[in-house]
Amino acid sequence: MKTVFLLFDSLNRAALNCYGGTRIETPNFTRLANRSVRFDNHYVGSMPCMPARRDMHTGRLNFQHRSWGPLEPFDTSFVKMLDQSGTHAHLISDHFHYFTEGGSTYHTQYTTWDFVRGQEADAWKAVVQPPLERYRQIYHPSQYVLEDDRYLASMVNRDFLETEADYPLAQCIGRGLDFLSRNRDKDDWFLQLECFDPHEPFVVPERFRKAFPTDYNGPILDWPRYDRVSESEEETAELRANYAALVAMCDEYLGRILDHFDEHDMWKDTVLILSTDHGYLLGEHDWWAKNRMPFYNEIANIPLFIAHPDFAAQAGSRRNALTQTIDLMPTILELFGLDIPDSVEGKSLLPLLGQDGPHHEAVMYGIFGGATNVTDGRYSYFRYPENVFDQEIFEYTLMPTHQRSHFTREALMQSKLCDGFAFAGGMPMLRIPARKAADGRVAGQGLIEDTTTVLYDLACDPGQNSPLDDPDIIAKMEQHLSRLLLRNEAPPEAWRRLGLAS
Repeated sequence: MKTVFLLFDSLNRAALNCYGGTRIETPNFTRLANRSVRFDNHYVGSMPCMPARRDMHTGRLNFQHRSWGPLEPFDTSFVKMLDQSGTHAHLISDHFHYFTEGGSTYHTQYTTWDFVRGQEADAWKAVVQPPLERYRQIYHPSQYVLEDDRYLASMVNRDFLETEADYPLAQCIGRGLDFLSRNRDKDDWFLQLECFDPHEPFVVPERFRKAFPTDYNGPILDWPRYDRVSESEEETAELRANYAALVAMCDEYLGRILDHFDEHDMWKDTVLILSTDHGYLLGEHDWWAKNRMPFYNEIANIPLFIAHPDFAAQAGSRRNALTQTIDLMPTILELFGLDIPDSVEGKSLLPLLGQDGPHHEAVMYGIFGGATNVTDGRYSYFRYPENVFDQEIFEYTLMPTHQRSHFTREALMQSKLCDGFAFAGGMPMLRIPARKAADGRVAGQGLIEDTTTVLYDLACDPGQNSPLDDPDIIAKMEQHLSRLLLRNEAPPEAWRRLGLAS
């Protein structure tokens, strides 16, 4: 078995023509859709970037127990299982979060790995005295924020993108093509080709950007704040145009992979899977980005394509079955003939490639400390704690690191050793009170004006603009939620914070 898993980051499916997008020409995503089975009701699980990848590796949700963090010692990664079974698993990625404290155990699961430098806040180029005055003049004030070293690192990195070949996306795809050229005639390999784009900042070569003109004539503005839309119409248009240009670049470089498949007839013996970790709000619902707001479908309902040689007759077909990120792990294990561990909550998607049918009755998704959301494909229900700013919530971990730091000494001094969960094989775990911001918010949760429990009817209101008040449907969604919390071994305080009986 040979499989290519192509993962983009922050890909809004509404940007793609094959999912109904009209603003950006994405012929290569359409080309892939015509070669594959396309899933229309595919949802995120744990949010955002690294929690989503932990879901992918383990086939189970983690946001009820943990914020952003590494793979744990008790986690069963499908990649490690492939490697141990004799399948060569290779990672090519420019996603720098793999190389910070909160992601440092993912890339080591692979047989080999290749890291492309320079995206966003990657601590890459050593410029001891950056040209701050020049940066102040050429970047929008919202991006010239020296108190946040992500912005400074990004400004430094951009100075070294001199040609299109220097861009991380171009390098990732180029190295992916090198891997395919070297190994396509071999058997038993898995390639995860992972591109940070179109994640912000939306940095593209000029030839892509000029296709999306705007009336904006200010300094560089291509990095939306994770906040309410407060920009002018011209600034908003500029941010959207930069995202569109980056999606167009992703589409063109996807085409190079498809060209290689065509030229060497890889469709006859190689599986190609394409998806994303989550979507992205571009001003819809008056929000930018993905973390602090309710998880509307622009974030939660994501693209998925699977092209499998054994199901070539199904190429171009669509599936309405309700699926989720956690399904990727058991799907890939089944592709390679490996047993699915008991801890896995996901279900293999291979039966759906032959024909559409029932899959999940409902799926649960969310972010640590925020709402716990559930959808059955017809309704979406965002369930917030009664008091989101004063909630009882703990981290369960043997790897106490946050995104870019270890847990503080003060937090660790409050930790207690607790009995492990079944999914951890009974290993005892640290139970640590979740950190809180100065205003009382747990890291990652929404703002107070958006923490209202709400129900939407996706059939009548696909834009999720008009909340529905129907006690019977709410009761049904609560039942789905309770069942999924139970299956996930959600800790007792997770039930209490949501006001549900365990």
